[in-house]
Order: sequence, then C-alpha cells, then structure tokens
Amino acid sequence: MDRIWAPWRLAYVAKAVSADAKPEAVAGSCFLCAGLAESDDRKNLIVQRLPSAVTVLNRYPYNNGHLLVAPRAHKGRLADLESGEILEIQQTLEGLVRVLDDLMNPEGYNIGLNLGRAAGAGLPGHLHWHLVPRWNGDTNFMPVVGDVKVIAQSLDALWELLSAKLGKE
Repeated sequence: MDRIWAPWRLAYVAKAVSADAKPEAVAGSCFLCAGLAESDDRKNLIVQRLPSAVTVLNRYPYNNGHLLVAPRAHKGRLADLESGEILEIQQTLEGLVRVLDDLMNPEGYNIGLNLGRAAGAGLPGHLHWHLVPRWNGDTNFMPVVGDVKVIAQSLDALWELLSAKLGKE
C-alpha cells in the first residue's frame, strides 16, 4: 500500500472528533483577528496586509495556493462592510489571481464566500473569501474513495513564494 504523508493535517484531524473542530470554533476567538494583532506574519500565514483587507494562507487548504481574503475589521455580515472595504477586497482578489497566474499557472479558480454557519462558514463572525486555484484533473479518486486530499506544496513554501512576489520580504 502506498502512503501519502501530510503531517500538517494532524492538528485538524485530531480536533475534528470534538465539537470544537477548529480553534476558531471556540467562543470568542478569531484566528484572523488574532493574527492581525500579532507581528509574526509568517507564523500566522499572513502574506499581505492592506489598509482594509488581509490575505492569509488557508491552514487547511482544498488545493495548493488556497488563500483567504478578509476585511481587517471583524465583521460577519456583508451589510457591515463599507464601500471602501468591499472595493479593496475585490481588487485584492483580482490582484491575487494575477499573482497566482504568474506563479502557479492554474487553469481556473473557485472564488467564494460562505455566509453563515449553515452555508459552511467555519468562522461565521469574520467574513472571508476563499480563492482556490484549480487545474484540470486536480479532482481525482483520493477525496472520494480515501477521504483525503493531497497538497503538493507546504504552507511554508507557499508563504515564501507569495511573500516574495507581494513584496513582503
């Protein structure tokens, strides 16, 4: 039998058996706000801070290059966003598509917002858009049969790549 090693997933899988599957599910905590309050962007997987928006690597990616774009302010409803925040978030998504096109050459993207827990939001109190690069053939039998997704690049390597491109280092 072949084995696929993805040790970084252990923290997520081990917590999935409890009601508090993700750290942000604990009442009162928000990984986005906690990361923004700290200065260690690498540790918090923050690759870009803008006046109204932040870009973060998804710690539990659906695919290589999976990013989260969120308002810097803790807001959980679209109606709470000011027009400047909406504009900066959309411009950030557009700019990141250009960056990922250059760095990874994906053949498409899924970009979306899960609005509310019933819609799948793991962090319903802080809006965030998912930007997921896609390639033809990136969906295969592994998630269906093995209930596992293979991610070819480490978060650390992706942070380095994006940070260099976005002028972080």
